[in-house]
This record gives sequence, structure tokens and C-alpha cells, in this order.
Amino acid sequence: LITATVTAGPLVRTQRLPSGAIQPQIAQAADGTVHLIYYKGKPAGGDLFYMRKTPAENNFSKPIPINATPGSAIAIGTIRGAHLALGHNNRVHVAWMGGEGASTTKIAGTDNTPMLYTRLADDGIRFEPERNLLTFTGRLDGGGSVAADSSGNVYVTWHGAPPSGPDGESERAVYVAHSTDDGKTFRREIRSSPDGTGTCGCCGMGAFADKEGALYLLYRAATQMTNRDEILLVSRNQGTSFKVANQDPWITGMCPMSSASFAQGNGRTFAAWENAGKVNVVAIKQNTAAPMQKLSPPGDAKRKHPALAVNSKGETLVAWTEGTGWEKGGALGWQVFDGEGKAIGEPGSAPGVPIWGLVAAYAQSDGTFVVIF
Repeated sequence: LITATVTAGPLVRTQRLPSGAIQPQIAQAADGTVHLIYYKGKPAGGDLFYMRKTPAENNFSKPIPINATPGSAIAIGTIRGAHLALGHNNRVHVAWMGGEGASTTKIAGTDNTPMLYTRLADDGIRFEPERNLLTFTGRLDGGGSVAADSSGNVYVTWHGAPPSGPDGESERAVYVAHSTDDGKTFRREIRSSPDGTGTCGCCGMGAFADKEGALYLLYRAATQMTNRDEILLVSRNQGTSFKVANQDPWITGMCPMSSASFAQGNGRTFAAWENAGKVNVVAIKQNTAAPMQKLSPPGDAKRKHPALAVNSKGETLVAWTEGTGWEKGGALGWQVFDGEGKAIGEPGSAPGVPIWGLVAAYAQSDGTFVVIF
């Protein structure tokens, strides 16, 4: 179970994961139920667990194992771990890049790291055996993501390239495998990113389906080795085609090993990412494709791995890690914004983010926020 809560201010509380657990991911249902997954085990090959908590409950449920094959998940690099989404009837969907315990798949005669997917079984007390969704792409490096909507569409996304194709980040692309039957079956993956953008090999990405069924993808490009813009794509035809909704330039020769996150509330979809040590957030009004609001929490700390939550008042919590890096833990930071995008109070912080750690957040019925790490 989650350990004791630490009060961090009138609007935000922090909670720690069970001992040894890292990389929380949260999806919150419309009724306020919080769905949580986390990782435990060796960084190169560990296991995933799931818990949930309704608004009437004080504690999370007992953890349920997610992956059937031991050691088939991975935590190294922070950005390769599992993502989750809620679909039709709030069914839980989980996708992750395979760890050292996962079986590789042969594509073009080459062993390839799998992109794995599972969903909560009909009985709600176990997960189905995970499946590898790669059919012709490979060369996974940074992590993928998953999105789902109430109509039964499930999207598992990753970036890579056909093993028989040219090498290099400029040859990489974002791919999406689409299910129309709530994850029972998936179509062959299709390329979804624009030509010429490439993808940053060791960066993570995010995916999200809003209440209207729009699909968002957030990934880092890699052109000419130094152009590593964060690109937000949106599809309003179930992933058949995408348009660029926002592009945030960043000129750097390094791979930042960044991640991305989404949240929805106050009639908007929020997307967050890292740029040059800062966390940037864009809000897009539902049924439009143009950003209507951009914000970045104030401060000079080196920030990575953002997480988002929106409460019933339209306030937005932006949380992140500070000082984390390769085999290096750090601290948690956060800032709350009102519905107009103005900061409420000063940024908060707390120590103790472990190596390969992430943060996740959710809103409570009273309007306060909880950050888990």
C-alpha cells in the first residue's frame, strides 16, 4: 500500500510509493477513481503492478501483477517504462517497452525488443497475458505510450524504424497500432509522424485520447542531429491522419532523454514536456487544433519528466523532477495554476525521487492535489 501522506501545503500533498517501487503512472476516471501502475525490480528487467482507489476510500487496493512474464518490463533511462490509459467502461490498458526478461521478436532476421501491451481482464482482478504489437518495425530505444477512448478505440504508439532500413535518428518515425474492439485485436502499425522530422532515439513520448475521441501524440523530433523540437500531433479521425498542433523548438546536440504527459479538464487537453531544463505546458481547447494557452512554471532548477492533473475548479497542477539524470535521483517539484494560467503561490518541492524515478499526480474531490513518487 501507499505509505503515509506528507502535507506539502494547502493545495498539494505528497505520497510515497511502496518501498522499492518507482515510475508511477496515473489515469483518473470521471468518477474520481484513481488507477495507478508502478515498477519494481532490477532496472534492466522488472515487473509492473496495478492498484486503484475510489474517492470514498482512504487507501489503494492491494497490488495486482500486470506482466505475466517475469522481468519483462524495463526502468533504465526513466523514459522506457509502462504507460496506462482508461478505455471503454474504464477498462485499464497498459503498454511498455520490453525488458531483459521479454522474448525478442524476429523482424527481417533481426532480434528486436518488443512493444508489449495488456489490458485488465473482464473479471477486473487480473491482466491478460501481454502481447507484442510489432509487426514490421523495430529498433526500439526510447519508450512508447498508450491511449484509449470510451468508444473502444485503443492506440499503442512507439518510435522506431524497419530493421532493414537505413540507420540514424532522421530515419526513425512514430508508429501507431490501432484497436477498434477495446484491445482484443490490433491492426498493423502505421507511420504517424510527418516526413523529415525523425525522432530522438532515447526520448520517451506520450499519447492521449480526449473525451471527444481526438488522439494526441507528443514526441521529440531529431533532424540534422541538433534540432530536437517537441512536436504535438492531433488526429480527429481515429489515427488515420495527423496534424501538427504545436511545435516547440530546441537546438541541442544531446539526447535529453525526456518524457511527456497529458491531462484533461476545464474543457481543455493539457500536454507537458521538457525544453532546455524547463517544463512547458500547452492547453488545447476541445474540438479545436490550435493551442489556446501556454505556460511554464517559474524558476531556474533543472526540470524533467512532467506530470499533470486538473481539478474540478479548473486549476492545473504541474509536477516534475529536479536534478535527476542517468543513474541519479533527485527531488520533486510542483506549481499550481488557476484557470487563466496564472501561478497560485510559490513552487513547491520535496526530496527523495529515487534513481530512474518519475512522479505522477491526481486531483481529489475537494480540489486538492496529490503527487506520488
